[in-house]
Amino acid sequence: MRDRCAVLDWAASGAMALTGMPGGPPVASAAPVLAMLAQVTAEFGRVTADSGTAVQADPAELIAGRAALAGFTRGGRVSAGGSSFLLRAADGWCAVTVSRPDDVAAVPAIAGALGLAVAGGDAVETRAQARTVLAAAAASTPAEEFAAAAQLVGVPAAALPSSALASSALASSALGARVRPPAPGGTSLAGASGTSLAGAAGWPPWRTTRIAAPAAGATLAGAVVADLSSMWAGPLCSRLLGLAGAEVIKVESPARPDGARSGNREFFDWLHAGHRSLSVDFGTRTGRTALAALLEVADVVIEASRPRALAAAGLAPDMIAHRPGQVWLSITGYGRSMPERVAFGDDAAVAGGLVGWTTGGGYGQGGWGAGAPHAGEQSSPPYLFESSPEPVFCADAIADPLTAACGALAVALSLSAGGGELIDLPMREVAAAFAAAALDHGPHDVLPGGSVACPRSHRAQAVLPPRRPAPPAGPAAHAPELGADTSAVLAWLARRPAAC
Repeated sequence: MRDRCAVLDWAASGAMALTGMPGGPPVASAAPVLAMLAQVTAEFGRVTADSGTAVQADPAELIAGRAALAGFTRGGRVSAGGSSFLLRAADGWCAVTVSRPDDVAAVPAIAGALGLAVAGGDAVETRAQARTVLAAAAASTPAEEFAAAAQLVGVPAAALPSSALASSALASSALGARVRPPAPGGTSLAGASGTSLAGAAGWPPWRTTRIAAPAAGATLAGAVVADLSSMWAGPLCSRLLGLAGAEVIKVESPARPDGARSGNREFFDWLHAGHRSLSVDFGTRTGRTALAALLEVADVVIEASRPRALAAAGLAPDMIAHRPGQVWLSITGYGRSMPERVAFGDDAAVAGGLVGWTTGGGYGQGGWGAGAPHAGEQSSPPYLFESSPEPVFCADAIADPLTAACGALAVALSLSAGGGELIDLPMREVAAAFAAAALDHGPHDVLPGGSVACPRSHRAQAVLPPRRPAPPAGPAAHAPELGADTSAVLAWLARRPAAC
């Protein structure tokens, strides 16, 4: 059997093509992310084989599938999706996400909280304007203070951990030890033949609490999953559970449907094909009654809102009874103990220290010239030299698919033991668990022609673009329209006996 190389696998997955500066070469993750995710999906396959339908998920598809469908490319210190920014702070680096109109509108408030005025008045109307203002604010502010100011007004933001900054010199020596001109050389990366999850730092990244008695024979086959989540991590988790035989009911409010519905339709179909759609108004007694009825009979509940949202409806997990064996998966940015802090995939990855590292200049590991602070900037001519390592976003909102896979595994493991648990799964902790593993496969040359050479296995691998996922097949090849199954689901609930 050939010696597996985490760097070559990363290059083949499409994730490496999404990591690095736009004007420079692609870079590897400083951790064996794909190798670790392959272990998560393999374990999920083993558990699902014992309880229903074995699911063999493709790690590369999970990480890079969305980017392939959307046509994303690497943006360096701008996320692949374009809404998150890595900013240089007074004492390090921080990330902020302005994906929603409310986030952009809140930028003057962030600047004001830091004692800075917005030039030209208070209006910030575009992401480009938001980035300019936020970059100026971060430059004179400690990273943690900047993140706290953004979080105070509900904008996702995080400081890159000091542990990641402290290890960046090691990452630089391992990942960029040989900086050569474009002909004939390249840069160096470290690799790994694999890493074990057992005993790994921060593993597992979830915590469980008993909320109900276990149930003998609990299984994913035929299990009812009430999916209250939106966007990517929660829905992808539901998709994996659905592939294992669960019946997924996607719950949305007609006033605030899943924002992913207005995004790439192919991606939304890939996530939700074969699921049922229940649309109820959580602000009405009728809507809350319907949701309560579904939560009462569900075998699995997936939610990714702030804990206070369900509490306001009287439906938080500590406010209701749970049927024996029910598993409740709570996906948050920072854990249920930090309910006010929000996160999306890119800033959550930074919060956990999961970034790519580039040198500020030279070919490879980071773009051209003297460490340009913004993605896409390129000095001329492209002088070749080494400098201090600087972070770039790792792949595409990578904390989302990693959290989805870990969530699916956590649910499957819980059900295999009888369930009856609340699973607290913070995205930051997922990213940190993956970032904590080290590559140990020696230096690798990243060649200007777009390939990576592994000296141990004497193999080379082209850096491939993200691959499009196979489209859903069969009569349910598309996600249902909002509320398409509301009448049928409510009628089904009315026929069900009380479960608690």
